[in-house]
Amino acid sequence: MVKFLFVAILLLLLFGGGAKAVLRGGARSLNLADRLLGPGDGARLLLADQPYGQGPRQSLDIWVPEAAQPHDRLPVVVFFYGGGWNSGARESYGFAGRALAQQGFVTVIPDYRLVPRAHWPDFLKDSAAAVAWVHRHIASLGGDPDRIALMGHSAGAYNAMMLALDPSWLREAGSDFSVIRGVAGLAGPYDFLPFEKGGFADKAMGKVRPLEKTQPIAFARGDAPPLWLATGDADDVVRPRNSQNLAAAILRAGGAAALRIYPGMGHTAIVMALSAPFRGKGPVLEEASDFLRGVTARRIAPIGAAAQ
Repeated sequence: MVKFLFVAILLLLLFGGGAKAVLRGGARSLNLADRLLGPGDGARLLLADQPYGQGPRQSLDIWVPEAAQPHDRLPVVVFFYGGGWNSGARESYGFAGRALAQQGFVTVIPDYRLVPRAHWPDFLKDSAAAVAWVHRHIASLGGDPDRIALMGHSAGAYNAMMLALDPSWLREAGSDFSVIRGVAGLAGPYDFLPFEKGGFADKAMGKVRPLEKTQPIAFARGDAPPLWLATGDADDVVRPRNSQNLAAAILRAGGAAALRIYPGMGHTAIVMALSAPFRGKGPVLEEASDFLRGVTARRIAPIGAAAQ
């Protein structure tokens, strides 16, 4: 009874604070509530605070299915959290790591540099370095380096999408965009010019010239990895048009993009729905996992290929 009363207070504080609560630290409370109210099995933290580089905030956590073994070759999801490029911490997003690991994925949650100590493109370079590290090392940790997908929420969805659409970031990190099999973006900003003066984006990338090179939609192309773009029609932080416009641009270019709009769901509700206490708000985890399974499915050689 004491545990549930404590969790109820946490959720009241979190949910009552709305978007700002999650963007500015409510993820910690959500993670605690998920840990206390979730099933308690099906996932485990394999590595915590694993460096992927030498710089500040260049560390990651790795969650795996509970029964995973080092010799396994499980599909991999790299999840980038949001927070307006100025807040967030990997340890607060254990709820996302547990949720995706319970769905059968080796799940990697990296930190990346944040405003005001860093600005565009620092967080993109860190994100690319994390993916490059995963591609090099995940085989020894039960993951399949040939089956890596990206996922992110808000600013994290932006990071993921830029890596998938602009090959230069992974190339600079010593890898290649072809390692990305697909991207699931939750409420991501992809087409958000002009910047609001003094807003998150303006502080993170307002000095970049030309500003268009900060926009994922500027890199829409037909050979991009398949995209699953999810948003809520009640999102007043990152408007649904961001996902709608990018999906339309990818389809016009001949690529693959699926758009999912959740009725009545706001900006933070879409990521909160990954956690055990809020999964009833919408089938975000189920539908994202279906997409991720599809894009990370094993490729099977045609019959007779070995004899050719």
